[in-house]
Amino acid sequence: MPADSPLTSRTYPLETADPAAAIEFCYEQGWTDGLPVVPPTPERVLEFCQGAGREPQEVLGYMEARQRLFTVEKVAVNAVMAGCRPEYFAVVLTAVEAMLEDPFNFNASAMSTGGGAPLCIVHGPWREELGFNSGVNCFGPGNRANATVGRALRLVIMNVAGGQPGVFDKSTLGHPGKYSYCVAEADAEGWPSLGEDLGLQPGQSGVTLFTGEGPHYVSNHISGDPEGVLATVAGTIGGLGSFAPGRWIVVLAPEVFGVLRHAGWSKMQAREFLAENARRSVADLKRGGKRPGAVEPGDEEEFVHAAMDGPESIWMMVAGGVVGGFSAVIPPWVGGNASIPVTRAAP
Repeated sequence: MPADSPLTSRTYPLETADPAAAIEFCYEQGWTDGLPVVPPTPERVLEFCQGAGREPQEVLGYMEARQRLFTVEKVAVNAVMAGCRPEYFAVVLTAVEAMLEDPFNFNASAMSTGGGAPLCIVHGPWREELGFNSGVNCFGPGNRANATVGRALRLVIMNVAGGQPGVFDKSTLGHPGKYSYCVAEADAEGWPSLGEDLGLQPGQSGVTLFTGEGPHYVSNHISGDPEGVLATVAGTIGGLGSFAPGRWIVVLAPEVFGVLRHAGWSKMQAREFLAENARRSVADLKRGGKRPGAVEPGDEEEFVHAAMDGPESIWMMVAGGVVGGFSAVIPPWVGGNASIPVTRAAP
C-alpha cells in the first residue's frame, strides 16, 4: 500500500449493508492475511480509539526505512479487522509501541528471509482481566484475546508497515506464528515472573515483544529431577538448526516447573544450568554448517555455548496445561541480537 494512502476508516468508507460484500471488498484491497476480516467501519474504529482514551491522529511512531507513519487510528483499523474486542486495544497499542522502539529493529526482522515473527507475551493482571490464555493449548487456537491481539499485530505489519508477503516480507518459509503469535504468562509460585525479570513491577500489566521462530516442543516424561528435565531443554537449545546468539524464550509447563520447585531450584539456577549445558563441539558446528572450515584436531573437545551471553540470554516463563512433561524453546530470529526484545508496561 503506498505510503501516501494509509489505510484508515475515512480513506475507505464501507457503504454496504451486505457483510459478505464488505469482507470481499477488504480482500480486493489486499488488507487481509488470507482469512476473512471484520470490516472496519468508522464507528467501530472510533469506538476503539475512544475506549483507549487516545486521539485517532496521535502519532505512535515513524518507520524511517519504509517511510511509514503509525497512528492510533491506523492501528485501530487493523485491530477491528483482526476481530479484537475494544478492551483489547490497549494491549495492541502497547505492543505496537514496543515494536516501534529502535532496539527491536522491526524493519529488519519483519522483512528478513529468516521468517521470524513477533511473539507478544502478555504479563500481569491483563491476563485475568481480559481473558488471555496461559493454560491448556496456550500457543494454539480457541482463545479470542490471544488470537486476535496476535493477528492485529500481523495486520499492522502488513497494512501499515507494508510488510506484504513476497513484496517486503521475504520469509523463505515463514511459520504459523506469522498469522498470530500471542501468549500469556502464567503464575510461577516462588519465582519472579518473566515480566518482573524484565522490569515490570509485581502486579503490573505489560507486554514483551520478541522476534522468534515457532515453539520447539521438548518432551520428558521420565526424569523426576531438575537436571534430567532441563537436560532435554538444553539439548533443544543446542540444536544446530537454531544455534545462534541472542535471547531464548523457555516455556515450562506447570508439571515441569513443579519438578524444579519441589527440588528447591531457583529460576537463576535453572537459567545457569541451561546456559552451561546448551552447547555443541566446534567439530559439530563445522560439520553442521555453522562455522567455516574443516574439522581440525581439538575441535571435538572444544565446546561452544548456544546462549553466548550466559544465563541472562535465557528468559524463562511458565505457561501451558497442568498435565504433561512438556516444555517449549523459542529460538531467536536468525538475526539474533540484531533484534532486542522490548518490554513495555501498560499505560
